[in-house]
Formats: sequence, C-alpha cells, structure tokens
Amino acid sequence: MDWNKYHETLEKTAPVTFHGKVTQVVGITIEGYGVGSFVGELCDIYERGGNSPIKAEVIGFRDNRVVLMPLGEVRGIGPGSRITGLNRKATITIGEKMLGRVIDGLGNPIDDKGPLCVEKEYPLYAEPINPLHRRRIAEPLDVGIKAINALLTCGKGQRMGIFSGSGVGKSILLGMIARNTRADVSVIALIGERGREVREFIEKDLGEEGLSRAVVVVATSEQSPLVRLRGALVATTIAEYFRDRGDDVLFMMDSITRFAMAQREIGLAANEPPTTKGYTPSVFAMLPRLVERMGTHCEKGSITGLYTVLVENDDLNEPIPDAVRAVLDGHIVLSRDLAGHNHYPAVDPLFSVSRSMIDIISKEHLDCARRLLSILDTYRKAEDLINIGAYVAGSNPEIDYAISMIDKVNQFLQQPIGEKVSLEESVQMMKELFN
Repeated sequence: MDWNKYHETLEKTAPVTFHGKVTQVVGITIEGYGVGSFVGELCDIYERGGNSPIKAEVIGFRDNRVVLMPLGEVRGIGPGSRITGLNRKATITIGEKMLGRVIDGLGNPIDDKGPLCVEKEYPLYAEPINPLHRRRIAEPLDVGIKAINALLTCGKGQRMGIFSGSGVGKSILLGMIARNTRADVSVIALIGERGREVREFIEKDLGEEGLSRAVVVVATSEQSPLVRLRGALVATTIAEYFRDRGDDVLFMMDSITRFAMAQREIGLAANEPPTTKGYTPSVFAMLPRLVERMGTHCEKGSITGLYTVLVENDDLNEPIPDAVRAVLDGHIVLSRDLAGHNHYPAVDPLFSVSRSMIDIISKEHLDCARRLLSILDTYRKAEDLINIGAYVAGSNPEIDYAISMIDKVNQFLQQPIGEKVSLEESVQMMKELFN
C-alpha cells in the first residue's frame, strides 16, 4: 500500500480551525478578524444564517484586521458573517485526462462533460525554474504562419508576446497559431475577455482536433479580479504539470494585459500605492514571476509561452507593454496601418524581434530574412516620396530594387486565416523571392 498520499494529506490537515467574524464589506474586499495567519490563505465565509460558504483569499492585513477578496459574489455577506480559516494555500489538482476539457478560473469544469479525473496536486504560486536547470533553446517551433516562421522564428521554450491595439487581430492570430502549431499539449488561457469569444475560439479556431490535445481555462471579464488572476495561474500550473511529464507544451494567454489589470484591482483594494496609470508595485513584481515559469527544463519537457498584449492608444511605451516586453524573449507587433490596408496577419517585421532566432536557424535562412527586412526598411523610408511622385527612378539603386520587390514581399507576408504554411515551406518561399 502506498502511504505517501496519506502522509501528504495529514501534513495538509490543520489540527486547529480558526473562526472569525466579518467587520465590514468595502467594494470588492471583506474585512474581518480572528483568521488569516498568512497572505494567500483560503477561507470560507458564510452568509448570515446560511450553510453554503463562498471561498475567499487573504490579500493583506490592515489595523489588526484581515483583508479578504472573495472568489464569488459578496451578496448576503455582512458584519457578523462567520469566517473559517482553511489553513492552506491555493492549489489545484491536475491529471492527464484534463485534455479536451474546458475549465473555469478556479479549476472547475464548465463543459458539461462530468467531473475531472485528477491525480496530483500542484501549488498555484510555484517557483520558476532554476536558471541553471534550463536547457538552451536550440530547436525551432513551427507555428504555421509564414511571416513568423520566416522572419521571427520561435524556439521551443521561448516566451513571445503579440502586441497590438484593439481590433487589429491579436485573437485571430493567436487562433491561427493554436490551430497550426503541432505541440504535444496546448494550454489556452482566456483571461478577462468577452464571454462571446470563448465558444467562438473553441469551435472555430481550435476545432475538435485541436481541443482533443488542449486544456482551455476561461475567466471572463465580469468575474472577480481574483478569479481572473487565478485563471492565469491555473493555466500556467497545468502547463507545468504536462511539462514535468516530458511533453512539449504550447501555452497561450489572451491576454496578459487583463491579468495585470486584475492584479491592479487587487492591489488597489489592499491599499497599495498606485504608480504609473494606477498600476500598483505588485503588478510589476507579478509579471516576471508568471512569465519565468515558462521555458525549457534539462530533464523534462518545455513550455513555449505566447501572450497577447493589449497596447492602449497604440503606444508600445505604455507601462504594461513596456514591462512585458522587457521580460519576454521576443515580441510580434501588429500594425494598425497594415490592418487598415487589409494586410493580414498585420505583423510588422521591422518593429518585431525574436531573440532566439539567430541560435535556431541556418545562416542561409538568416541572410534571406535580413535581405527581406532591408527591402522593407528601404521602401518604408522612401514611401512618402514615392507616394507623392517626388522620387525619380534611377536616383538610388536600393530604392529602385525595393520598389520592384515590395509587391512580392507584401504578398509573401500575407496569409489567409485557414491556410497553414510549414517552417520549411516558409523558408523556401522566402528564398524564391530572390531567385
């Protein structure tokens, strides 16, 4: 008989249960006393005269009182409501049979397929991989998108961001990557997005085949900020479970900006001082902790992370885009100007970069990519002169060559939503541009 699981259960069982009372409810926070020995502890809060509790998490302390944030509605909670400390941190139980399932931000199934079959418990707030235990990124990942495969090649275990303003095609590009990328397992986190988009993404973008090897975590915009935050952590933890089994995992989050906004709401509710654009210090501490949990492992599999980043006012120097860009291994910038010219996907290669690309592709591939980028750069610098008719053909051989090539280059960079182009095909098509 295996006694280990019984020992683990006993270690997690609290010999003493602490009870307290709610003193006041302010906005989305609840204050009380008598419980809350540490930040992150889970508690049950009972409605007055009721037996069905709501879960809440300790987010701070104020004047000898505990500050909690509920994971559900606070209706029915008031001064005098009973609080019971559970003396345990946030965890989730995970199993291989979660593949093909859709769950909420608390880890509960929402797809009407019955209860989850789980086997192992993981902490939500896990430590990132030891830097010396990470494998170097040495193998390219085929995402099925020409512009990315050819000019912004991703590696297995890399962390990339898709940056754009609203309505430029972040979610559509993410759906194309989800459908076209061949990974052992895909984990998709839909955080703070519209409820309408969830089913659309699952049925249209993922499809039945894609869902069969994926886990989808959903925390929509109307839910508590703590549920949205936990949704991102639940998805990350599930990805870690499959990585520990030796799988190469593709992790996608739409969007990390909503995750940051959820942490901002929690921080402000806990009386943290606001900084730039109202974001609290905990937001900028949380972002690298989340992203650093992705990557490769010397003895296990890998997690390739793709995060969409909403850029307000199309300003890449906004606090969250700037902070996220600094901790990722590359960024794919989508251009509103290209989208306005019906150029999809609206990837702007001149403002995008893959920091691992140079280590995972051949010299011939790199030379072709640099040559194509040079054509784009030359044409863009002279574009205003060309459009108003001020440029005289023959004045500059480089501009003349760029003008002769620009239509071919733009055609190469565009791709219909339902089309898949492999990494090898992408490189070959790019080489043929120059033959």
